Amino acid sequence: MHGRLLLKMNASEMLSSTSIFRLQIRAFSAKFRSYRNFDRNRTTNSNRGILGCSSDTTPIRSISSATTAIMGSDEARVPPAIPPPTPPVTKFKIALCQLSVTADKERNIAHARQVIEEAAGKGAQLILLPEIWNSPYSNDSFPVYAEDIDAGGDASPSTAMLSELSRSLQITIIGGSIPERSGEKLYNTCCVFGTDGKLMAKHRKIHLFDIDIPGQMTFKESNTLTAGETPTIVDTDVGRIGIGICYDIRFQELAAIYAARGAHLLCYPGAFNMTTGPLHWELLQRARAADCQLYVATCSPARDCGSSYVAWGHSTLVGPFGEVLATTEHDEAIVISEIDYSLIEQRRSYLPFQRQRRGDLYQLIDIQRLSSTKTS
Repeated sequence: MHGRLLLKMNASEMLSSTSIFRLQIRAFSAKFRSYRNFDRNRTTNSNRGILGCSSDTTPIRSISSATTAIMGSDEARVPPAIPPPTPPVTKFKIALCQLSVTADKERNIAHARQVIEEAAGKGAQLILLPEIWNSPYSNDSFPVYAEDIDAGGDASPSTAMLSELSRSLQITIIGGSIPERSGEKLYNTCCVFGTDGKLMAKHRKIHLFDIDIPGQMTFKESNTLTAGETPTIVDTDVGRIGIGICYDIRFQELAAIYAARGAHLLCYPGAFNMTTGPLHWELLQRARAADCQLYVATCSPARDCGSSYVAWGHSTLVGPFGEVLATTEHDEAIVISEIDYSLIEQRRSYLPFQRQRRGDLYQLIDIQRLSSTKTS
């Protein structure tokens, strides 16, 4: 009797569960059809040049797409990644000029000139300078040492020197960074000069260094500086280069955008401090290189323990497998090393994760490129 009753109860419960399951299946089927229709609309819009990045459209692939095929790396990057162009040179020497910086601006400019000439004499075709190399690194100094880069000439003696040397020495110079005055605003700005002496690009630091570690390090660039708005990538005589400044290196998304735009090399003039430098300076460089399978070069000021902001030093070149190729300690130094772009493709063939991204699960959206494709 109890057994029959139990069977009846179980059967009743099973019937109820089956009904609920059928209702769930119907609900899922309706949602599935909705997703499928949404996906068809997205496909149609994509064919019309709409890339699914408007405020009312989620850039995540629908369930129907995920169940039929896994999207590849092209769909994981919006717009699709640009393959690195064939560089003008395959091998060349880079110089990381770790400079001592003083409160004497004229001395800083003259000293940088001397070091650049020395590095070029040793065969360097690309010169990288440190962050804020013409001025002490402090909020008090930025307004005093700032230059009007766009005006040039006497209004910007630091960049005038870089322009002159790049032309006379026939080298490419990534001019670290200097405080820039533009109207009422101040920026932390890196200038890139080609072998003809012309200004090829100007990168304003996108991510301002605001940090507060009680008892160790407090600094807020935003007290005086304005953040830049534009990622900067430039084609030079030594390849396609993405530019960041110091704190920019912490943001993997910026490096990923540069990689998706076909960069060969990422350059970060920086001035990590004695708190974050030992922990993160090399770690972040190697991470960005390994993330993107590109070369990463950094250049710091030399350490001055008497200054209000003490730099960590350790300017470094990292290869596309995340391997440290050349570095130095904290004193003034010129680090010269060879870059061989053929290793990028080799490393990517060894470990082809660039082609294995799951576009059905996540996407990198390059807002600047996306906007340009919509307006073109």
